[in-house]
Formats: sequence, structure tokens, C-alpha cells
Amino acid sequence: MIGQAYLEVIPTRTIVERLVHLRKHAYISITCSPAHGVGPTLDMVDELRGLPEERQLKLVPHIAARVVRDKGHLREILARLDEARVESVFVPGGDALQPAGDYDCSLDLLRDIAEIGHRFEYVGVAAHPEGHAFISEIESLRLLKEKQEVSNYLVTQMCFDPGVLIDWLRSIRAAGITLPAWLGLPGVADIPRLIALSMKIGVGQSVKTLKKQKGLMRRMISAKPYQPDDLLAGLEPFLDDPKLDIPGFHLFSFNDVERTERWRVDTLKKLNGKALAG
Repeated sequence: MIGQAYLEVIPTRTIVERLVHLRKHAYISITCSPAHGVGPTLDMVDELRGLPEERQLKLVPHIAARVVRDKGHLREILARLDEARVESVFVPGGDALQPAGDYDCSLDLLRDIAEIGHRFEYVGVAAHPEGHAFISEIESLRLLKEKQEVSNYLVTQMCFDPGVLIDWLRSIRAAGITLPAWLGLPGVADIPRLIALSMKIGVGQSVKTLKKQKGLMRRMISAKPYQPDDLLAGLEPFLDDPKLDIPGFHLFSFNDVERTERWRVDTLKKLNGKALAG
């Protein structure tokens, strides 16, 4: 049985309109921009909370450490999320080149969140199966071990190679990382844009695997979008392994909500024999 799958979206002026394609109480992850900070993320949380009951979603806002100025700013963010009845947050380091203030890594922010106190049921952290541009593999593992004390799930960086994902997951389990692992998969997207975004966020190695996928060049020429069917097929044999602890997938929608949600429902329904929850 394959677990759950939920979508990540980017806060924009029109994104809320596109979320009409999601079922009531579906989970939705809301990114935090290195250029615009956490403000648009919080504004989108407030806007979604103002929708009618039949359109209410379960929100997972991102709080990127490098856009938070100081502990006072963090208190303000937590107060807004508490008022909005947010039950889950995701705390990455963030892609801002320079920290906005006191936090240059997510571990320090996570510790302050724990010290201040919160009502979140879930606190997630980022993990990088293909490595991090600025942190060694050894240091990344050390940080993940420490983050484990102040979080209760992880989300992997987007990856196109099932072998890389599974080998990495086995290695961190052997090293004592027990956080449930939500695997980051690309959603449905136009292929040239997907490749460009992937290179930008540093998953170049697995893009090589993407380029080898059967029929990719034909789809590029015909303008057919990428769908992560081959990737999911490669992961499927490992999804029930209790030692790996994979509850489901984090789908990077690139704001193509309608196509990604349609793929999510149709494809995973076929694999499970029934529609997946949220």
C-alpha cells in the first residue's frame, strides 16, 4: 500500500484560485521565498483560512530560517500561525544568500521554536539525498541527527533517481535517523522548465537519470509534460519497508495544481486500488 501524497505551492496572486482543484482538508505545503521573505507565506495562510468551510485545507507553511530576523520576529510568526490554527510547519534553512538576521541555519530556528513553545502537531525538516551545495555529507548527517530532537518528520529534496533516494534513506537509517521520510517528487510540469528548475536547485545528478527516461525526448518535442510515473514505479517496491518508514510523497507542483492533482489522484488510485487521503 502506497501512503499519502500532498502538493507544494508557491505563494502568488493567483494561486489560491487554482486550489479549487483540491479536495476539502487536503494538505497543501506553502513555500517561503528567499526574495520576499515569510510575509507572502503568512498572507496566503490568512487568505486560505478566510475561505468557506467547504474549501478549507490543511496548511503546512514553510518558515525558512534565513528570512527570519530574530527571536522577536519568530514570536510574531508563531503567533500568526497559532491564530490561523496551523497544525504543521516545515522549517528549511532557505535559499537566501545572506541571512536576514540571527539565523543562518534551520537548527537554531528549530531550537528557538521549541524554546518559545508551539501547538504544532508536526514540525518538518529538509533533507538532501544528493547532497547540499554548502554543507558536506558528514556535516549534513550531523545536523539531521540534531534536528531530529526538535522535529518529527523530514522531506527530501526533489530527486529523479529512485536508486539515489533508497540508498540514501538506507544510509541515514543505519546512522540512527528515524524521522519518517516524505519523498520529494516532481509533479506534472513542462519538461524544459522542469530541467531548468532542477539544475537551479542543485539536483543535477538525478537530472541525468531523468534525461535517460524512455520517451523523454519525444515528449519534449511533442510538448507533452513530464509525469513522475517512472520514478514512482522505481520506488514502489520499497514503500512498504518498515525500516525505511516512507509515509508518502511531497509533490513539487510548480503551481501547476490542476495537472499535478489529477495525476496524483488518477495514478495513485490505480496503485492503491482506492483514492489516497490528502
